[in-house]
Parts: sequence; structure tokens; C-alpha cells
Amino acid sequence: MTAEELPRVLQQLWGLEGPARPGPKPTFHISDIGAAAIKLADTAGLGAVSMSKVAAELGFTTMSLYRYVDSKDDLYVVMLEQAFGPPAPVDPEAGWRERITAWAVAFRDAIRRHPWVLQVPVLEPPLSPLQLEWMEHGLRAFEDTSLSPGDALSAMLLVNIYVRGAGALTGGMKPDVQESPEANQLYVQRLSMLADPDRYPTIAGNLRSRPAEDFDVDYDAGEFIFGLDTVLDGIETLIARRT
Repeated sequence: MTAEELPRVLQQLWGLEGPARPGPKPTFHISDIGAAAIKLADTAGLGAVSMSKVAAELGFTTMSLYRYVDSKDDLYVVMLEQAFGPPAPVDPEAGWRERITAWAVAFRDAIRRHPWVLQVPVLEPPLSPLQLEWMEHGLRAFEDTSLSPGDALSAMLLVNIYVRGAGALTGGMKPDVQESPEANQLYVQRLSMLADPDRYPTIAGNLRSRPAEDFDVDYDAGEFIFGLDTVLDGIETLIARRT
């Protein structure tokens, strides 16, 4: 395959542009278009992003935008590339769990900065430069383990799926629900009122057997790390079995 056979958006992101298109010389770089689209999404959600609104944000016509990106899906590729940015450096001296944990936390933090990324349709595996860097760093976490290349890829994807799922679960929650002990206590009070023991015996039993403060849920750190550690425990079992 030659560079000219790649989709045009990938040619631009990789700096492998094919022959110039007819017409005026481009005024903007593809990164300017991505930044304008991200600004719209950060402000009003992914639904606010359209070719016409991005063009207006940059001060030119919708048709002019098509000189840079062929479709809205291509625009999403650019947005994801810039929203995630480069991954944090991997400590080569750290163990695999520490390395993949740092990778997962950085991934979670990127989602928190731009929650709309979870709404972008995943049409194919990543091929843009920075997205491949994220893949490279995730795979590198398992390079000194007994996992085969296929197992390492599956393990990285499992962590990726967990982080995306955790982000989707909590991303829509109000900040005061995620961070306030008072909000947690109010939830417990309401749950105690509504969870009739005859209809919800397990919930009611759980409420009776635990102190109220035990229901304080730290979605941002405690719950995320608990789930991640549980996923990594399973991967560790696989590594031991492959050894």
C-alpha cells in the first residue's frame, strides 16, 4: 500500500499528503479544524459538532471545510487525535501492573476532560499517530510478561473496555453526586425508604448490615481503582498460567 491509498485524513495527520487539490492554498492546518470542533464539543456536547458549525467557528464556508476533511467521520478522527494527545511516558523500570495502571488512569483522565469522546462512533481500530502511541504504550506494559502478542493485545483491550465503561457509567453524573459525602448519605436515606425488604431483600439486608458511612462511594478514585485492580487480578492469573 502507498501513502496515496490511505484516507486523506490519515495522510494529513501523518504528514503524508498526496497531490494538492485544485483551488486556493489551504488557509488552516487540520489541527486548527480539530481544535475548533473540540471547542464546540467541550462547550455543548458532541451533538453540537457539525461541518457547518466548525466552518463558522473558523470563519469560512462549509464547502471550504471539505477541502480539509471529506466527512464528519474524518472530523471525528482528528478530534480524537487531539483530545487524547500523546500518552504519558512509560517507566521502563516499573512492573507491568504499575505501567498499565498509569496508562488506564491517564486514559480515564482524558475521558474526564472530554466526556464526549465516548459518544464518537468506533468505526475501525486506531490508525492515527497519537492513537497508535497509546496502543504502543498499552502493549509495552506487558512486554516483560509471559503473554503472547495476541494475549497482550487482548489484555490491553480489556483494560480499555473497562476504562471506557467506567467513564460511561459516571460521566453523566453531577459533580456533587460523585464528590459529596452528603449526596451519598441522601442516596442511602432515599434507598432505605424505597427498598422494601419484601421486594428487595438483598438491598435491604445490605443496608441493615453496613454502617451508613460505608455507603460513601468515591466514584472518581476508589471505585475506579477497585474495578481496575479486579481486572488486573484476572490478567495476572492469565500471566501465571502462561508462565
